[in-house]
Amino acid sequence: MISQQFIREHPEAVREALSKRGATGPIDDILELDRQRRKTLVEMETLRAQQNKASKEIGQVLGEARKHAAPADEPDDRLTPEQKTARASLDRAEHLKAELAQVSDRIKTLDAQVKDIDAKLETLLLQIPNMPDPSVPVGPDSSGNRVVRTWGEQPVFDFKPKPHWELGEKLGIIDFERGVKVSGSRFYILKGKGAKLQRALISWMLDLHTREHGYTEIYPPFLVKEMCLVGSGNLPKFGENLYRDAEEDLWLVPTAEVPLTNLHRDEILDAAMLPLSYVAYTACFRREKVSAGTDVRGIKRVHQFDKIELYKLVEPSRTPEALQALLADAESVARGLGLPYHIVELCTGDLGFQSAKSFDVEIWSPGCGEWLEVSSCSACGDFQAHRANLRYRPNPKAKPEFVHTLNGSGLALPRVMIALLENCQQADGSVRVPDVLRPYTGFDSIP
Repeated sequence: MISQQFIREHPEAVREALSKRGATGPIDDILELDRQRRKTLVEMETLRAQQNKASKEIGQVLGEARKHAAPADEPDDRLTPEQKTARASLDRAEHLKAELAQVSDRIKTLDAQVKDIDAKLETLLLQIPNMPDPSVPVGPDSSGNRVVRTWGEQPVFDFKPKPHWELGEKLGIIDFERGVKVSGSRFYILKGKGAKLQRALISWMLDLHTREHGYTEIYPPFLVKEMCLVGSGNLPKFGENLYRDAEEDLWLVPTAEVPLTNLHRDEILDAAMLPLSYVAYTACFRREKVSAGTDVRGIKRVHQFDKIELYKLVEPSRTPEALQALLADAESVARGLGLPYHIVELCTGDLGFQSAKSFDVEIWSPGCGEWLEVSSCSACGDFQAHRANLRYRPNPKAKPEFVHTLNGSGLALPRVMIALLENCQQADGSVRVPDVLRPYTGFDSIP
């Protein structure tokens, strides 16, 4: 979330950033509410000062009056001068109390107004996407993205390569019909060597990132509270794409990024703890919505899929190098599998809602004849940190500051499965298992 203070101090910079994204935001409404809020707070502070002054005066008046107070039913003409003064002081105190009650009521009214403004401001602030990093190329949409490097060569076959949906059915490892029977469209079943291959991929990726890249493995819940999705930036923007248990008010995770963002929610970390690097496996659940006529064959666009997620919390100055390290870790998976890929730098118009800068890893899929995104490695700056209140203390005497967060798939299934099946297919219809997976599968090929 972009801070309210930043928008107040740099409204034109925010407008320009949104324009580069091809987006708009309620900046004018935020500025007006912010003005109202500050004006109301000034009035509240003035009234509280009056309240404190009146309370002190009442105490002094009552203290003096009690020294010479006469019985309440004593006639005025029988009072001594001191008692008359005391009685007048008591009357003054009662008047001050009445004024104090009115001030107190006004403060309560203003406090309710501030809370209402705060709620409106939060709703508006949550609608605004992250600001692109200045280094991000400006472009309207994916047409403005650029390939920055390529690894490996696309395989050349002496036969026509089959798409994964044909391979999967002929090899008996993907069952589309029974997936639909059990759960409906865009669900599928892996069985036999197909199920074991996917399990092998997950185990190998986790081992690779924990043993060679220094990540700490996390096994998070697959159901999270609503505030966790707000913290990660999925709500309210992508609410229609999420699955929810309405009775318990828990949400199925669309990615492990959500629980990982909230592991340190509302904490103040010591600088010595940073950077923190986490890796997590989860099933992911999304209402995959595609346009009419979009190719939905196979397992490319489904409602449930597995993913290995990489997540980092770093000091702000370390973000650029952390993003490159994260990207290198994601690339190493594709290289380990021997799958040709390229790296795409996203332009401003194609950035994700939370992202300030992103690189996609896309693997070549010869059967489908396209590049498939298997990871989007993103630096989010302090955008998620503001939403989830993720802070650290640069030194023991320093004020807490917001950390920077980064995330990326390392990698996402089932698209890795697609690329593996299609790149490793043989003329006889079998599929060769990459060397790194054989200790995990126990077999060298399918079937």
